[in-house]
Amino acid sequence: MAPNQVRQPIKTLVVRETRMWRWFTFTCHVTPLPRRNVVYFSSGAYILGTGTRHVVNRAATALRMAATTLLNSKSYLGAQYRCLHSRLGAPKAITAMAHKLARLVYRMLKFGQQYVDKGTQFYENKYWEQHITLLKKNAAKLGLQILEPLNADPRRG
Repeated sequence: MAPNQVRQPIKTLVVRETRMWRWFTFTCHVTPLPRRNVVYFSSGAYILGTGTRHVVNRAATALRMAATTLLNSKSYLGAQYRCLHSRLGAPKAITAMAHKLARLVYRMLKFGQQYVDKGTQFYENKYWEQHITLLKKNAAKLGLQILEPLNADPRRG
């Protein structure tokens, strides 16, 4: 898909919604958040099912299409999408990344912030640091201690 086809719906949305106070619930309207079909009884509620709302919104479609292209991206968002894709599956990962992209667009438009890509390596380093910290914390709960090798990279096996 050409980049102009993705930008056009977002441009249309920006032109139509220039007053930023109306964008307070921007991500809720642009990305489909989960819904629940619930039947209420006197004794409580019974959830019939959950799912994603079916939204007819050009900006939401554009953000979902942009999120699907992150699979092959060598960026921070691409690394985050691949991680979500492996944990949650494609549909949930697409919705989550479309929501994140909507928040980024909102911040860029409202506050004039620029998006600075940190790269895939930054995401992987952050992930491994969090992973090692969690392992040390869990080991400490069990009364164990994890020692790191002096010259070894934990990601190299």
